[in-house]
Amino acid sequence: METKYRDQFIKFGLKVQYFRKLRGMTQEAFADEIGKSWSFVAKIESPTQVFGVSMDTLFAIAEALRIPVSKLFED
Repeated sequence: METKYRDQFIKFGLKVQYFRKLRGMTQEAFADEIGKSWSFVAKIESPTQVFGVSMDTLFAIAEALRIPVSKLFED
């Protein structure tokens, strides 16, 4: 995906990865929790691939990680 917000997408994915690991969850367990495949999670967390998510998925991610959505966008 081409976007002028590439860096923000990458930072978002890295935040998801950080909080997932902090919770001690594998990509597979996390994927089950949000109703997606592990490859979907791998795409989100990739430091080289831009991959967006829907608002529903965004809220599911935050809920599974037990954090407010805003934490995924803080610097």
